[in-house]
Amino acid sequence: MFSASWIASPQLPSEGFTPNWSREGFWRQSVRQAVRLSAGGARVRVRLSHAYGTSPVRIAGASVGRTAAGAAVRPGSLVPLAFGGAGDATLPARGELVSDDVPLTVAAGESVTVTLYFDTTTGPATFHAQAFTSSHRGDGDLTADTGGAGFDAATESWYFLSAVEADSGRADAVALFGDSVTDGFGSTPGADRRWSDALAERTGRPVLNAGIGGNLLLNDSAWYGEKGIHRLRRDVLDQPGVDTLVVLLGLNDIGFSETDEQPTYKPAPVLEAEELIAGHRELIRQGRVAGLRVIGATLPPFGGSDHWGEHAAKVSHELNEWIRRSGEYDAVVDLNRALADPEDPDRLLPAYDFGDHLHPNDAGYEVMAEAVSALL
Repeated sequence: MFSASWIASPQLPSEGFTPNWSREGFWRQSVRQAVRLSAGGARVRVRLSHAYGTSPVRIAGASVGRTAAGAAVRPGSLVPLAFGGAGDATLPARGELVSDDVPLTVAAGESVTVTLYFDTTTGPATFHAQAFTSSHRGDGDLTADTGGAGFDAATESWYFLSAVEADSGRADAVALFGDSVTDGFGSTPGADRRWSDALAERTGRPVLNAGIGGNLLLNDSAWYGEKGIHRLRRDVLDQPGVDTLVVLLGLNDIGFSETDEQPTYKPAPVLEAEELIAGHRELIRQGRVAGLRVIGATLPPFGGSDHWGEHAAKVSHELNEWIRRSGEYDAVVDLNRALADPEDPDRLLPAYDFGDHLHPNDAGYEVMAEAVSALL
């Protein structure tokens, strides 16, 4: 049985947080992307998404292998990918494409590298903005290249690649659903120190990261993805092998209205706790209908950040108390208390603060993983 071993939530092409290639797309180029698996197996397959495409994309070639340094692939591990038995395929606009499975023995915690070759113009590319690891681009068909020297450009985003699945036989994956805290902002780039990575290491279970930096529970955003209550099905419920959902969402709905300095913090309506509670109830409902155990996470402290203000403080306290005390979630992980500074509980403990008073650092993400692992 194939189950998801790694995922990334698709996003609309946009300028993004850091320079990326989503708007320009690709032409006569290969894109090489490394991802860390959370479940192993003897065979793998990849899933490609063009959820935000307006025209089909031709995949002229593709391969997968074990990751080596930089853009290199371990010699002897590179395997061509096929689609319905053919070496090329069409990725439909607003659709997805799943490769045939191929023999490649991989272990949980191991990274694999997927290479895609585009011989015609793709147009703007569906992507995931914040990968916190490097993807590489080079001219021509480099799908069979193991050395990586032909890849002469890099960004920290993933393109078209939305999942790698393995024949792990596992049906106990944990999906983390959230915003930039789940996505891994503040963790060390290239080191796989997100809280999803830490949780997989602690529990030995597949852990899928369905975070999008800046994501909102109740509103769509041009930069930060579709609203949580709409994207949950595509990004989590339709993934094979998931049995537990952890929800950590609402911080941006509360905080975007506290500042006018970021033009991308739009829409930013001033919301009350009751509106966010209704959104959480909708996520719980969807998860339960899909047969998942649904765990609620309290929002981490964010006092002193650009998301903080008098109204944000009030609403975050009310939402967290509802998550803790309502009994509507199957279980609750209190990340707010786990990460708080005892001297000022509205702020992150300095040892866990990335530096913006909003995002944890590597140590903070370890604490988050430890807290939720006790519930699994």
